[in-house]
Amino acid sequence: MRQGVYTLSDTKMCSPRCRDFKCVKNALSYRGGQAWCNWTNEPCDIKSCNYAACYKRRLLDNGICGLTVKRKTREDVEPEEFTVEEIRVRSKITRKIGEKTIF
Repeated sequence: MRQGVYTLSDTKMCSPRCRDFKCVKNALSYRGGQAWCNWTNEPCDIKSCNYAACYKRRLLDNGICGLTVKRKTREDVEPEEFTVEEIRVRSKITRKIGEKTIF
């Protein structure tokens, strides 16, 4: 089974104004309507900040909100193609279940 992440058409970047955003260092303040990091004395940049977090744990590495990303799963192998080996069981189990092999 292969899995991939495909972005939706309305993928959004995470912003410090999101209600689920959290600065782990508690260094976020607002100056002139702009999010400001008091730890680095620079505007808050979520992409490169190690202390940016999301309460819902959906913040991706590149700064995209994971709530706006849809995961698609595609199955390449059918379940019938798997082979299952039979396991020989010992005499005590054979007496209990009545079979010499399982699966």
